[in-house]
Amino acid sequence: MRRRLLLLAPLWALLVPVACRSTPSEPVVATFSIVARDAKTGDLGIAVASKFLAVGAVVPWAKAGVGAIATQSHANVAYGPDGLALLAAGKTAQEAIAVLTRADGRRNFRQAGIVDAQGNTATFTGERCFAWAGGKTGEGWAAQGNILTGDGVVDAMGKAFDQARTSGKGELAEWLMAALAAGDAAGGDKRGRQSAALLVVRNSGGFQGGNDRYVDLRVDDHTRPVSELARLLTLHRKVFARR
Repeated sequence: MRRRLLLLAPLWALLVPVACRSTPSEPVVATFSIVARDAKTGDLGIAVASKFLAVGAVVPWAKAGVGAIATQSHANVAYGPDGLALLAAGKTAQEAIAVLTRADGRRNFRQAGIVDAQGNTATFTGERCFAWAGGKTGEGWAAQGNILTGDGVVDAMGKAFDQARTSGKGELAEWLMAALAAGDAAGGDKRGRQSAALLVVRNSGGFQGGNDRYVDLRVDDHTRPVSELARLLTLHRKVFARR
C-alpha cells in the first residue's frame, strides 16, 4: 500500500493547479485592480478585487499629493511605502516602477500599477505571473490583473473608467467603482470572488480632516464583494453628506 501511494504522489501533484503551487509564506494575490487620478481635484485612488481574503490589507497604497500604488501577484508589500517615497522624491510613475522592480530579485513574480500626482501611469507584470496576466494604461489610470479569465477584464475596466469619468457624474471613487464592476462582469479572477477594496486619498479629506483617507472601504470576505463594496460606497456618501 505504501509503495502504491508513493507511485500515485506525482500524479496528485500534476492535478494541483499551477496557480496554487505557491509557498505557504507567500500566497499569490490573484487580483484585478485599477489606480487612477482625478485631474480636476487631484484625488488619487485604487479599486481592487480578488479571490483572496482581505485583499485591501495587501494591495492598495496611496498618499495625497504623491500617488497611488497597487502591488499584487506574489505581492511585495514594500512596493507600497518604497514606491510612495520614490514618488515623493520626484520620480515619475514609470521611474518608480523601474526602480522597484530592478531592485527586486523576484520581480518576475510581481505585478504592480502606479499613478503619480501628475497623472503619469505605469503598470508592470512579471514574466512568471500566472495567466492570464497583464496590464493596460490610459489617461490618468493603470489597470492590471493576474489569474484572470482573459485580457477582456482589464480592457473592460479601462473603458468603464473613461466612460464614468466623461459622464460628469460622481467623483473618482464612483469612477473606480464602475471600473471594478466592469472587470467583475467581464470575468474577473478566474478562481472566483472573495474580497474587494476602495481607497481614495485627498489632502485633509479624512474624518474631521485628520488624515487624507477620503474614502477607505473594504469587503474582506463575501460571495459578491464588488456589489457589496458598491453598497458600502453608497452608504458612505449618505452618511458623510450630512456632516
